[in-house]
Amino acid sequence: MYTCEASAWMWFWNERFWLPHNVTWADLADPAPGVEYPKAGHLLSALPLAVGIFAVRILFERFIASPCAFLLHIHAASVHWRATPNPVLEKVFTSITKCPDSRRLDGLSKQLDWDVRKIQRWFRHRRNQDKPSILTKFCESMWRLIFYLFMFTYGICFLWKCPWMWDTHHCWYNYPYQVLTPGLYHYYVTELGFYWSLMFSQFTDIKRKDFPIMFIHHLATVSLISFSYANNMLRVGSLVMCVHDASDFLLEAAKLTNYAKYQRLCDFLFVLFAVVFFITRLVLYPLWILNTTLFESWEMIGPYPSWWLFNSLLLVLQVLHVIWSYLIAGIAYKALVRGKVGGLVKCCRDGCPSGRFSHLRRGTLELSQ
Repeated sequence: MYTCEASAWMWFWNERFWLPHNVTWADLADPAPGVEYPKAGHLLSALPLAVGIFAVRILFERFIASPCAFLLHIHAASVHWRATPNPVLEKVFTSITKCPDSRRLDGLSKQLDWDVRKIQRWFRHRRNQDKPSILTKFCESMWRLIFYLFMFTYGICFLWKCPWMWDTHHCWYNYPYQVLTPGLYHYYVTELGFYWSLMFSQFTDIKRKDFPIMFIHHLATVSLISFSYANNMLRVGSLVMCVHDASDFLLEAAKLTNYAKYQRLCDFLFVLFAVVFFITRLVLYPLWILNTTLFESWEMIGPYPSWWLFNSLLLVLQVLHVIWSYLIAGIAYKALVRGKVGGLVKCCRDGCPSGRFSHLRRGTLELSQ
């Protein structure tokens, strides 16, 4: 058993996959005094951090977001019509379907000796009972706004002093012997911890139609961040995270103003979000990020197996950017023509594309927050 586990471990961490030619793990294992390289074990610290972030979120929503909502006259709306307790219908609702078809309605009508319209009314009232209140949505969006804004601000302040933000060739100078700085470590681990916390909290958050897709997205995001950390592509990875962080907080701000019924401000923020999204995902990302990962790195370090995988994931992400941008532009055009941007923000909130590496997140489907 031990031999099999050791063989599997060696196979997974095969140097010829993870590292450039003529580089081994032993070369990175014993750096000079005061120098540290990224190690996969560092990523474990993101798990307790994720639990801490989740705890902070609960406290934030209760003691900061809720009072802010009350000041804006946003309260937890009570359900005016509650479904009459019925074990048979409750079992169908929780275990089979929340929207029964005509055939099932007829069967339930005969079983309960109820009129079909009465059963339809029961299911409608029961669905309304499960809808989250505006207060709940406001608190969730306010937490995300604060965290996204904090991470974007931290990323900009940190990268502003880094040479690879101004000259992307620095992402590959002396690769993979690039020193892990405290700022870069904290940036990466905090982002990773946040995405782990999203995976935890998705089971307690507002349930949306895209729950399975978003779960896969968060898992893909965690995998991509971990992958880039393990093979020391942190410099270019930090640029990817910053580019994807740029628009997310604007969407959450638009949601908040929509909940508070500040329609003109909501319209402005959504348009601003769309503009920033298009610029960062369709201009900066391909011309800045993909240019350095595909062409500059090819010239400076050459391709190797994990290089191909990393760039394949980034190219898939670019395809998703194009799809999301097309959907956002189409929906935004229709909403602006009809003068209903608030409805568009609701669409983005409840499952249409809208934003994070939004998020693979930072990167695959976090346009639906």
